Amino acid sequence: MASSFHEFDLIQWIREQCPSAKANLIGIGDDTAILQPPLNSELLFATDMLMEGTHFTFPPATPERAGRKALAVNISDLAAMAGQPHSALISLALPKSRGPEFAKAIMQGIIDLAKEFSIQLIGGDTNSWDGPLVINVAIIGIAPASKSIKRSGAIPGDWIFVTGELGGSLTGHHLNFTPLVSEALILNQAVAIHSMVDLSDGLASDLQHILRESNVGALLDATSIPISSRVSENESKQTRLQHALSDGEDFELLFTVSPEDGKQLLSQNPLPTKITQIGEITSRQTAFIQHPDGSQTSLEDSGWKHEL
Repeated sequence: MASSFHEFDLIQWIREQCPSAKANLIGIGDDTAILQPPLNSELLFATDMLMEGTHFTFPPATPERAGRKALAVNISDLAAMAGQPHSALISLALPKSRGPEFAKAIMQGIIDLAKEFSIQLIGGDTNSWDGPLVINVAIIGIAPASKSIKRSGAIPGDWIFVTGELGGSLTGHHLNFTPLVSEALILNQAVAIHSMVDLSDGLASDLQHILRESNVGALLDATSIPISSRVSENESKQTRLQHALSDGEDFELLFTVSPEDGKQLLSQNPLPTKITQIGEITSRQTAFIQHPDGSQTSLEDSGWKHEL
C-alpha cells in the first residue's frame, strides 16, 4: 500500500475495533492465523470478491454498506450449508484518490456486521491502486460433523421451498439484507433438509445448482412463487414473475425436503419469516415451470451470469 494510506496504522485501528479473540484462535499479529477446530466439528470455507461498478456503486451505496455487503454475502454462503460463521480474512484494493477515512468506513461496515454474528477478523491484506474499490472476504464457518447441507442431496419427490419473498433487490435489498444463519440452523434442527442454496444469482439460476449436483429436475408452480413488494405492482404478472425468477441477490434460502417434512413445515413454520412451497423435484433432469392455465414451459437459466 502507498505510504499515504499508513497500512500498519489501519491494521492497528482494525485490531482495536474488533471483538476479543476467541479461545481457539490466534488472529491478527502473526504471519498467519491459527485455528484449533472444536471437537466433532467440520470447517467450512468460502470466499467472494466484490467490485465497485459490478456489485455496488457510490452512490447509492455508502462505504459502510459496501463493506457490510462484502461480509454478508459470505455469511450467506455459510447459511446455505447450515454452518455457523466463525472468523474471516479481509483484503482490500483501495482507490488511491479516496484516502484513509474511506478505508476505515469500508472496514467499519465489515466490523459492525462481524460483531453482530460473533465473527473474529483474523487477517487479510490491503493495497492501493488507480482502479475502483475491490473487497475480497474469505470466511471460515463451523458445523457439527456431517451435519452441513450440500446441493447434491435432492431426490425425486422432494418438495421445493423458499424463505421470504423474491425480486426487486436493486431497490436497496442487495445492500441491506441480513444473512439467514439462524433460520438455516433452525430448519436443520426441525427437519431433514436434503439440499440447500442461498439465492444470490436468482431463483432460476441457483435452482440449477441443486439440479446439476443432484442429477434431478424440477417442476415449479408459477402461482406459488412469492414475489416481493419491492417489485412494482404496475408491472404485468409475467414481468413480476420474471423479476422473482432472475433479479438475484435476494439471499433467501432455497431448499428441498421430503413431502412428510414439507407438510410439517407448512403446518407449523418454525421460522420468524414465511416459507413457501414452490414446486417439486422430478427425475427428468430438466426444470419446468407450470403456469396458471396448466401449461408447462422450460425454466430458462435467467439469473445473473458471471462473465469472464
